[in-house]
Amino acid sequence: MENQQSNKGKAPKALPSLPLALLPVLLTLGLLALQLFYFGDFTPHIPLALGLAITSLLGVLRGQEWLDIREGIFHVIHVSMPSLAVLIVVGMIIGTWIASGTVPTLIYYGLTLLSPSVFLAAAMLLCAVVSLSLGTSWGTVGTVGLALMGIGAGFGIPVYWTAGAIVSGAFFGDKISPLSDTTNLAPAVTGTNVFDHIRNMMPTTVPAMLIALIVYTAVGFMLIEPVGQIEGGDIDRITAKLTETFNLGIVPLLPALVVVALALTRQPPLPSLFAGVVAGALVAIFWQGEGVHDVFKYAQSGFSIETGVADIDKLLTAGGIQSMMWTISLMLIALGFGGALERTGCLEAIIVAIISRVKSFAAVQSSAIGTAFATNMVAGDPYISIALPGRMYAPLYRGMGYSTLNLSRAVEEGGTLMSPLIPWNAGGAFVISALGLGVMDGNLENLLYIPLAFACWTAPVIGIFYAMTGLFSPKATDDDRAQWDKSGEDVMDLEDHELGDLAS
Repeated sequence: MENQQSNKGKAPKALPSLPLALLPVLLTLGLLALQLFYFGDFTPHIPLALGLAITSLLGVLRGQEWLDIREGIFHVIHVSMPSLAVLIVVGMIIGTWIASGTVPTLIYYGLTLLSPSVFLAAAMLLCAVVSLSLGTSWGTVGTVGLALMGIGAGFGIPVYWTAGAIVSGAFFGDKISPLSDTTNLAPAVTGTNVFDHIRNMMPTTVPAMLIALIVYTAVGFMLIEPVGQIEGGDIDRITAKLTETFNLGIVPLLPALVVVALALTRQPPLPSLFAGVVAGALVAIFWQGEGVHDVFKYAQSGFSIETGVADIDKLLTAGGIQSMMWTISLMLIALGFGGALERTGCLEAIIVAIISRVKSFAAVQSSAIGTAFATNMVAGDPYISIALPGRMYAPLYRGMGYSTLNLSRAVEEGGTLMSPLIPWNAGGAFVISALGLGVMDGNLENLLYIPLAFACWTAPVIGIFYAMTGLFSPKATDDDRAQWDKSGEDVMDLEDHELGDLAS
């Protein structure tokens, strides 16, 4: 057994050269491409595990102790444990909320009250409101998002369109919720106030949401309704089967109301979600007539049903802690890979090389967005993609005389919003699992949700446009400068910075 005591070291003082830092990243991306596109197998676990090993070997060959690298790996995993806990609880929620009739009730009322032509736009707005209230995009996707997938299936809407609308709303609500962990992390690492940060994100958030709303509305009226996919008889058959199988009504909605009420009173997300599990279990036992042991099984292994209606059976056979194990194992490996890249100095060397080549505010802002996105791709973790660029770019903004609110917005756009669009990232893996997209079973066409999540990728594009034009790019105030002086924050002159200065 390895010695549990490790050196309290960090990345080597001398960072690896840019080609050396890029080597494990490029090799890992090559292995991912081989697995995904040549073998046609959407299981990125082994390529990422090999990338972790390659990165660790590079660090050892450069003189680092293995225990030091291991500490970096476990540190990143430790920081992300709350997200892993949310995954476990959401798996339990899905199983118990189906058994309690919560998800079937939401599907029933959605099919009877909503019109197919407005469904995508309504789905995006509903997810945005719920995510803003809960402060968690993952909780929104795993609860309301699952019900919306059922409604979309009943309307005959392609899975990837529904998933794109859900992701757009859920992750945008998370981005501007003061209860969200990433919304608090971005201003924390850049030295800004969370509410100033939220206000400064509105110039990109609002236009991106409007663009997405227009697109989803247009698609609903021009593409979905006319193609003849909507059959009233099919909807009647689904709603009749739901009524026959579950006791619907107001009572099954109580678990959802419990979670929303706790969120509105600003209770922590994880206990609030677990309260939803308990409420769902109680409703399943006392309203649906399920046994206690059966409810335990639903929370552990998921709910299963055979109604004879394929769409219902496919959707409502879901949930449970075990359903999240694929995603959790992927996250653990991806987080470990990101931790190894950070501890060996590879990520820092790449970012330093980028920073040393930018000479204007537009270039700096665009680079910050791009760096957060690239870190998301190679490290697999939205927290690293916010924290690392946020720490490293901040002195540059101060030296240029620009508010670091620009930076906090940039890392949110490249970090939070882009994470669900990268399949092997923690956010993307969760979306694929929670919404039952079947990508692991070879349904790769459902990855089309990525370009169809319009609100997520249009915000960074708008942010880059603002950087190029100078719009909504606040300069540092006298209060900002006084605060920097008081707290001893690093300030770096854009014209004079050198690679070695940044590395130190």
